[in-house]
Amino acid sequence: MTTAEKYQALLDRLEGLESVLVAYSGGIDSTLLAFAAHAVLGERTAAVLASSDTYPDREAIAARELAGKLGFRLIEVETSELADPRFSANAPDRCYHCKSELFGLLEKVANVQGLARVADGSNADDLSDHRPGRRAAGEYNVVSPLADVGLTKPEIRSLARELTLPNWDKPSMACLASRFPYGEAITDDGLARVAAAEDALVALGLGQFRVRTHGSVARVEIAPDELESAWLMRDRIAAAVRSAGFAYAAFDLDGYRSGSMNEVLPASEREVTAR
Repeated sequence: MTTAEKYQALLDRLEGLESVLVAYSGGIDSTLLAFAAHAVLGERTAAVLASSDTYPDREAIAARELAGKLGFRLIEVETSELADPRFSANAPDRCYHCKSELFGLLEKVANVQGLARVADGSNADDLSDHRPGRRAAGEYNVVSPLADVGLTKPEIRSLARELTLPNWDKPSMACLASRFPYGEAITDDGLARVAAAEDALVALGLGQFRVRTHGSVARVEIAPDELESAWLMRDRIAAAVRSAGFAYAAFDLDGYRSGSMNEVLPASEREVTAR
């Protein structure tokens, strides 16, 4: 199917759900999903924004502003992943425990709002990586309409641009827990340190990047097309990272790539959803 045909299939898929609560983060995937749902379902849909210590404040603020601009009916909830020791222990199935709490909460919100289903913004590309949260989605009967119709990340960006969504070129974002290597405990202090470092790098003008934490060392992944300019201001990047609480700052020569913490996982510990 062409991208346009996939978008029509998405609209048809959403209309067939009759009513839906969209898990919304302000990222391009969930924004396109919420936009499409509001287009075909109107008042029979809502976007729900979940805030927690693993979600940067700047992202929550931007998500609220965007929802207002696009006219989404927005519901806000708070989650407390760190209260679950299975999450904070940061085993390879960490995401499963996080999504279990989230989807359980969203199921209750959907019931209160009289909405038939909960939908998330997983896309077709997400199905090929280690995604324990997909197991939780299955247990709570959460649907993933973007993945269902085969929309990939580049196609989603293309559609968002054509639809003039303001965040069509927004850098990809993942929860701050993804900055920690498996086995390193996730703490409030650690999350605050990573959030402060990333806020500082945003202020320096970096676009697509991650600050991965390895104890006292921050391994900074920067998109390949930004590496050269980042190297020229490496002194400011290092100072920003150290001011956030790290002792050392290191550039990752492979640059930014999604899910880099999964690279060391043996195949036996990976959870990949078959298409």
